[in-house]
Amino acid sequence: MANPLSTILLVALLTLSTAAATRTKLQSTNNVDGICKSLVETRGYACEEHKVTTADGYVLGLQRIPAGRSGNETAAKLPVLLQHGLLMDASAWLLNEPDKALAFILADKGFDVWLANARGTESSRGHTSLSPNDPAYWDWSWDELTAYDLPAAFQYVNNQTGQKLHYVGHSLGTLTALAAFSQEKLLNLLRSAALLSPIAYLGQISPLGRTAADIFLAQGLALLGSQGFPNEQVNRLLDFICTRPGIDCSNFLSVTTGPNCCLSSSSTDALFKHTPQTTSTKNALHLFQMVRKGTIEMYDYGLPITNIKHYRQPTPPVYNMANIPKDVPLFLSYGGRDPLSNVFDVNLLLDNLKDHDKDKLVVQFREDYAHMDFIMAMNANQVVYDPLLSFFGLH
Repeated sequence: MANPLSTILLVALLTLSTAAATRTKLQSTNNVDGICKSLVETRGYACEEHKVTTADGYVLGLQRIPAGRSGNETAAKLPVLLQHGLLMDASAWLLNEPDKALAFILADKGFDVWLANARGTESSRGHTSLSPNDPAYWDWSWDELTAYDLPAAFQYVNNQTGQKLHYVGHSLGTLTALAAFSQEKLLNLLRSAALLSPIAYLGQISPLGRTAADIFLAQGLALLGSQGFPNEQVNRLLDFICTRPGIDCSNFLSVTTGPNCCLSSSSTDALFKHTPQTTSTKNALHLFQMVRKGTIEMYDYGLPITNIKHYRQPTPPVYNMANIPKDVPLFLSYGGRDPLSNVFDVNLLLDNLKDHDKDKLVVQFREDYAHMDFIMAMNANQVVYDPLLSFFGLH
């Protein structure tokens, strides 16, 4: 059970940041150098910054690592798209040294690596007609990430490379992929998908997460006109928490993502330099609805008449995981100490996939792993990424 101080810290992080959003204009924190210059080229890799516009007008940043440090250009390089989790951006795949960070490992293995950034993050603040200071800019949840962001990135990579792609998602990046696959979308552009800390259900999340969900939902409807979680406010609160006696950021990370087994202090320091990224209040509300209901469905507008306006039915449509085609190659890796991708919730997902073709589904369980281990652990290159690469090799 989470201790009372831990619960207070997380609830404070959520409620103070959203309350501040209702009265503070969002200040852009764009890194002038960008992810390529600050995190990739400094490690000796070539890197390209790309832009793609979604069907609903959001301009997203993509980073491309076209080759490893050895310059291993080949005519048949296969593209792989990496999608980060909540409150993160593409830097999530670049926090460790090259031999331990998945993006660099893939590049050195000969893949054409593409890093996606969800709308609202530093690399993806553009829009064809809206400013991040406009409340309408933030009127989205992960439904829109599924319906617009992911298809735009898939199609762009396919257009640039002329090939179907492998996909790697972490946390929220698995939820959006699973939702799309359940609607039989993106499959014509997909070779295979690797889902790390997979999230489809959140009903068995930790008591800490459930407490945060209850408090957030209680005041959330009043925040729908706000402008998301502003970085400035969240960073101030994190700075305050991390300087209090008896509290350090590594412990705070454990409070929110579980007792990660294998993180280095340098990668943890790098994480806090690049997170939290900005998301929308509506996105957080949608996730907390999943916690309360234990379901995976579209955003619930609360009133049947409002749902009818959006969906032509009084309740939100469900993303049915059992509808994922049985021949889609899937690699799922989850941890025994992860409070967000909870073992019981993952087992519910696996139950929905029980009829999946046996040669198309690989499931890996790491008893000692928590949520961030899958992208930051010092041994992930051996215990997670090596099996992942073997899986890619089969597809």
